[in-house]
This record gives sequence, C-alpha cells and structure tokens, in this order.
Amino acid sequence: MDLGLSGRRILITGATGGIGFETAKILADAGVRLTITDLNADAVASAADKVGATGLASDLSSKDGVDALLAEAGTDFDGLVHLAGVTGAKGDPMTMTEDDWQEALDIDFMSSVRLVRHLGPRMVERGWGRMVFVTSENVAQPYADETVYNAAKSALLSFAKSVAMAHSGKGLLVNCVAPAFIETPMTDGMMEKRAKAEGTSVDETIQDFLKEERPFLKLGRRGKPEEVAPVIAFLASELSSFVTGANWRVDGGSVGSINV
Repeated sequence: MDLGLSGRRILITGATGGIGFETAKILADAGVRLTITDLNADAVASAADKVGATGLASDLSSKDGVDALLAEAGTDFDGLVHLAGVTGAKGDPMTMTEDDWQEALDIDFMSSVRLVRHLGPRMVERGWGRMVFVTSENVAQPYADETVYNAAKSALLSFAKSVAMAHSGKGLLVNCVAPAFIETPMTDGMMEKRAKAEGTSVDETIQDFLKEERPFLKLGRRGKPEEVAPVIAFLASELSSFVTGANWRVDGGSVGSINV
C-alpha cells in the first residue's frame, strides 16, 4: 500500500524503542527521508544505519535539549512522530514529589509543546503536515499508582487536540495513538521489577498483571510493537487525509469504556 510519503521528511523521537523502530522501518520503506533521535548515541547510530536515516542523540527533557536537537536537525520537516516518554514515578498520588511531577511533565508533555512550537509553523506554511503523538490507555482509564503519567499524557492529548482544532484547516493533521501494555523496554522493566518484588517469574508476573489489573484486555497478552507501528504510519501518511484530532486506541480491548 502506497502511503504517499516518498520524499517527505519526518522526525521520529524515541526511535530506538520497539514501537519507534518498527515505525521507522515502515516509513523508511515508504521512501521517507527520516531523522531519528533517542537518548543513547550508540543505539541511535545502529537504528539509523539499519533504516537509512539520519540519527541524532538528544535529551528532550528540557528546552535546552529540544533546542540543541533542532539546531542540528533543522525545523523543515513534513511530519513529526513523537514517541519519547517515560512512565515516571509510581505510588500513592498524594505522595508524588515536585520532582516526580516535573519529570513526567517535562518529558511526556512539554517536549511535545516545544517541538510543535518549532516544527508546526513550517508545516502550516507548506500547507501539508502530519503530527502523531503517543498517549496511552491511561488517558481514558487512569490507574491510581500511575498518576503523574496519567496527567502528563492527558495533557498531551488535550494539547494535540487543540493544535488539530487550530490548524487542521491549513493542512496540518494532528492525531494520537494510545497503546496499552506493549512489549517494549518500558513494560519489560515494569514486569521485571514487579517479578523481583513478588518472587515470581516474569511470565507469571505478566499473566497475574493481566488478570488483576487489565481485566478488559481480552486478548490476554502484551501487544507487539509491530501491531502499533502500522497505525502510527497510517496517521503520518497521505492516507489519513480525513483524520485529525483523534486518539486511536491500540490496546487489545484494555480500556473498558466505549470509544466515543
């Protein structure tokens, strides 16, 4: 299927993780001129070599970090696929510290604001642009012990919707994808930490987690990065020309409510 992206320039953040790298492979195959970024320079170089992209290591947790990336990468992109993020601190919502809140907000929310501020105007000037942000099931179904993540990702969704409302009539389409419990380094770490605390194997921990905390995830397993990446690639493509302001769930049914 032709995504209509040959020759377009797209920036992917968080590109060495499972979902980011799978997305990069699809977009590279579609003829996109990719710039990819992530924290670890070696991992970025390796991923960039595999997909024929320009690879730049960056830390997007601060304004200075975003400015440094764009000083090197430039701002003339047709699309932004923003996957960089953290789950942040976990625990009782009333015990989260100022630093806990600031970390999640800076990485999961403010990085998006800062990137859009620089990249959006050029897309509007050109009359064509795509922005895809990764939110989470948590924006529709919050979990009490992930409150800083809930709030930061909800802020991101509201921001993306606002940008879509303001600029979609000018050719800039903005959407979000909301995965749930995908096989990524992030959820690997969560499950390994939980398994250690409970004295069980990781496989047993995953099954217990699904039963106890994700009862609506009827597929009974973690999703795979390659099951999320095609949705992101579609929303970044010419094929999504009548989709904007949406939050597409790729969650195996994990969210119990109807998506309206």
